[in-house]
Amino acid sequence: MNNHPLKLALVPALLMTLVACSSEQGGNAAVSPKPESSPAPVEASAQPTAAPEATPAPSEAAGIAVGDIKEYKDIAINDWKDDTTVVVSKENDKLGPMSLEELSGAYPHSLYFYHLDTGEYELIKEKKNTMLGDARLSSDNLYLLYSEFSLGDPVYHVMDLGSKKTFSITGDTIAGAMGASWADKDTVVGPAYSGGAYTASTSGKIAPVEGLSGEGLIVVKQIKDKMYYTSNANEALQTLDLNTKEKATLPVDPAGSVIPSPDEEQLLILQYKENTQTLLLSDADGKNQRTLVEGAELGALSWSPDQRLIAYSVALEENGTTNNTLYVYDLSSDKSVQIAESSGTMTTSWSPSGKQLSYTEWSEGGNSSSIVQLK
Repeated sequence: MNNHPLKLALVPALLMTLVACSSEQGGNAAVSPKPESSPAPVEASAQPTAAPEATPAPSEAAGIAVGDIKEYKDIAINDWKDDTTVVVSKENDKLGPMSLEELSGAYPHSLYFYHLDTGEYELIKEKKNTMLGDARLSSDNLYLLYSEFSLGDPVYHVMDLGSKKTFSITGDTIAGAMGASWADKDTVVGPAYSGGAYTASTSGKIAPVEGLSGEGLIVVKQIKDKMYYTSNANEALQTLDLNTKEKATLPVDPAGSVIPSPDEEQLLILQYKENTQTLLLSDADGKNQRTLVEGAELGALSWSPDQRLIAYSVALEENGTTNNTLYVYDLSSDKSVQIAESSGTMTTSWSPSGKQLSYTEWSEGGNSSSIVQLK
């Protein structure tokens, strides 16, 4: 019998905190979760607003055909290596329980490649007394960006998947990474605890970004030769040209989150305004803006590889309970299709072909992932 319910409740809370802040040896294991199929969801015939409602419509009306959905319990899909292999974080009881008193009875989470066709796990990284997650592959699949945490703030690491060598994004020059994302296949960027932004190369070189030192930054994204950022002092989206060091303020104010398109020519921008959030689509210079979705709380944002589809969730509170609904927006038809509903926080990730969308549901009861087939 578990005598530490309050302590164990900290584990999903910590994982949910990491999701909110983000964005995550070798060996094999053959135990796999049993996929569970659920019926294809009803499609939406109109663009969602603050309270999107799905109504029956033929798949061609939204430009999206939704197929089977399979659930994989007790794992969190972080990323895709190929269309049959995903990067997952899951509990590793082989390491024994966590030794921290606050987490006694819980087990560390380790990183694996999970092979969808065979149901086998391939260990990527494990560490005693540590939760590993928030993992993202470099575009060439040679390196893995991930986070480690137990209590407190996560520490970001980069692993060479060939040699299994890792380094942490820390050091006196940046005092640690507040966040991390891939700028290109060789470079990670993010806001630094020392103020300003940093770059970290896959060779292990870490340096502050010249021209931004000392500023308390929130959003940090590198797109081509420009650093996009917001600060505590200015929530408008700003840019720093990494070659000329010239700064500019874009016509986007405020910008709570920025997600570049795969070709880096467009931006998804999440804006926070009083009790409403707005998802904008714009060119890379912030111009030609259009509103895609409005809602009380938006999340689970991601682009499909071909840039035609955008995944997002809308949270609505009813009778004291918050429910999230996951949608896919088709830019070619300006319509959305409803995918799933959840009582927890959601994250999404696309397969390289764009034919599969994974979503992970995070709640106080744990986490599980599902994969939906799309056409």
